[in-house]
Amino acid sequence: MSDTSYTRVQKSFLKYQHVFVLIAPVLFVTSVYFAAPTPADAGLDYWLEFWWLLPVFMLGATIVNTVGISGSALFVPFLIFIFPLFAQPLTPQTIVKVGLISEAFGLSSSAVAFVQYGLVDRRLALSLVAGAVPFVVGGALLSFVIPEVLFHSLLGVALLAASYLLFTADLGHGDHDESAADSTTAADGGTVDLPDDPGKLGPAGVRTDDDGTVTRVDRSGDDYSYTRSGYLRRFGNYSIGGTFQGLAGFGVGELGIVSMLGTKVPVRVAIGTNHIVVALTAILASLVHVFGGGLVGGHSLSLATTPWNMVVFTVPATVVGGQIAPYVSNALETDTIKNFVGGLFAVISVALFLMALGGVL
Repeated sequence: MSDTSYTRVQKSFLKYQHVFVLIAPVLFVTSVYFAAPTPADAGLDYWLEFWWLLPVFMLGATIVNTVGISGSALFVPFLIFIFPLFAQPLTPQTIVKVGLISEAFGLSSSAVAFVQYGLVDRRLALSLVAGAVPFVVGGALLSFVIPEVLFHSLLGVALLAASYLLFTADLGHGDHDESAADSTTAADGGTVDLPDDPGKLGPAGVRTDDDGTVTRVDRSGDDYSYTRSGYLRRFGNYSIGGTFQGLAGFGVGELGIVSMLGTKVPVRVAIGTNHIVVALTAILASLVHVFGGGLVGGHSLSLATTPWNMVVFTVPATVVGGQIAPYVSNALETDTIKNFVGGLFAVISVALFLMALGGVL
């Protein structure tokens, strides 16, 4: 395929990405209905039992994708505390699996939307994913063998750390190059040479100079300048976050976004790039949770143990929430959502510690 044809295909995909993204849950639900191993007596009552999860997970996906963190950070506590009030309690492994499967679809949806907007550094994202992979797999396998009390304790620690990091992180919107945005006049009287990729929508593009400086222009014309230095610091955060991502379904997003901000990656680029990292690690962790139990002699989770009548509603909900998130991000102050989620995490972590203490006593 020639460069011109590839550019045309890429631009068409980005322009109509919402159509392709929304087809994915339709195909998923159809394949689950016809091919997934379900109870022999599964009828209409079975498939509609958890319809009420649709609005709940759509709201949760919109919130977490606006901030750029893992969906399971909200989904897992919901399934632990709220879900049993209306249905039967779930095992920790099943809770994490439902959260990860839903999160993988939701974050993939939102990630494509951020790519469309020109706010994803794909080179940076792929290097972060490569570094996090072994820790995600290790954490997912560990989840099969740790006691439930320890699971709740570690979950509480992760949420408490995420709460602190969210409260201290600066996730404001005003992070693009204000001077370049206000004027494109160069010092010599000419014009600033900003990248403009014909394969992207709007005046979007990216250029990396010989000194490693990255200049990125998003779809609305805002430009950002940064370097990709600080790999070692990010690796440390993503290794710890990756372990919790595999274990509990979240962690890499919360620690990752803060590490990128700490290495001077602009806020909106950090949020967009983080979506790719969390989406890919969530997909990997989901696969390990579905198929990996027998590898460590723990609980054997097969496809038959997956509550398909739950995920047929949670997956479409998170996909729609992921598409809504970029618009909410532009309409609301990110700090408002960030502080709400951080406070919620702190309350949930206390409840988890109390659950763990009750399991010991």
